[in-house]
Amino acid sequence: MTSTLLIASACTVLLALLVGAYCVAAIDGAITARVTGQTPGNPLLIPLQNAARLWHAPHNETETPDRPALRLAPVLYLVLAAMGLALVPWSRDFVPVDLTTGIVFWGAIEPLATVLVFLKGWAPNAHFPLLGAYRYVSLGLSYILVSMFVLIGVALPAESLQISAVVDTQAELWNVVRQPLGLPLFLVVGLGVSFWGPLNFIDADDLHGGAASEEAGRVQLLWSTGRAAMLLAFSAIAASAFLGGWHGPWLPGPVWLILKTLAVVVLLVILGHTLPRVSPERFLTIAWVILLPLSFLSLAGAGVEALL
Repeated sequence: MTSTLLIASACTVLLALLVGAYCVAAIDGAITARVTGQTPGNPLLIPLQNAARLWHAPHNETETPDRPALRLAPVLYLVLAAMGLALVPWSRDFVPVDLTTGIVFWGAIEPLATVLVFLKGWAPNAHFPLLGAYRYVSLGLSYILVSMFVLIGVALPAESLQISAVVDTQAELWNVVRQPLGLPLFLVVGLGVSFWGPLNFIDADDLHGGAASEEAGRVQLLWSTGRAAMLLAFSAIAASAFLGGWHGPWLPGPVWLILKTLAVVVLLVILGHTLPRVSPERFLTIAWVILLPLSFLSLAGAGVEALL
């Protein structure tokens, strides 16, 4: 990769990260106002106002916290989201990081995100954040296994673990049609790893706010930005893996990728506000008894199709 292409790739990922996180926050604010029936302000200004408020808010710190983890965890979580975005092909000729093992690399990001979310609850050195952290880790394996089976399924038609190759195989038929179970299952994974909506068990109300109960100021702003960025990264990966990525008529490839990614973001945010909240114990049962067998069934169907 030449230095010019390297700089262009880095700038593209950084710009997509910042603008995308802002768009996720704006969409979430607009849908929240719609669902709750509140009188919305300007949805384009709400994220900026919230960011300014948190930036100038006083810092909250418990007794003897793990300060390095407290500061590094949200930053590294944001970095993981950026690494996921770097894998997304924008067109046939432009992929910021076109790894031959891109699917595996994304699969490695998910458990690393789980570690950082655990640090979110560990770092304050308080009871409720720690309970939320242990609860999240107890659920994390179910997310990762479902994601693994689903992503292997989309790699089979391409006979490759390269995300650009997965996109190329969808020129005529999207994977959401080939594997109709794959996208819904992957969306559940997205809600879980970004701890969004009904799957936000770490910051749950039954734990008096959980890990977020001790957050304030710039640390809270970093986590809010990181969650929005991770949701965006999941949406971009989902658009590439199941919705044909940059493929589409008339419009340029990058425009199609952006439109499909935003469509998945809107769907995830709506699901986050409308799906009923279940207890962690019940969700764990659902994950192992229903979601995991469905993901294996989706993989088996993809395997049969590949053999035929």
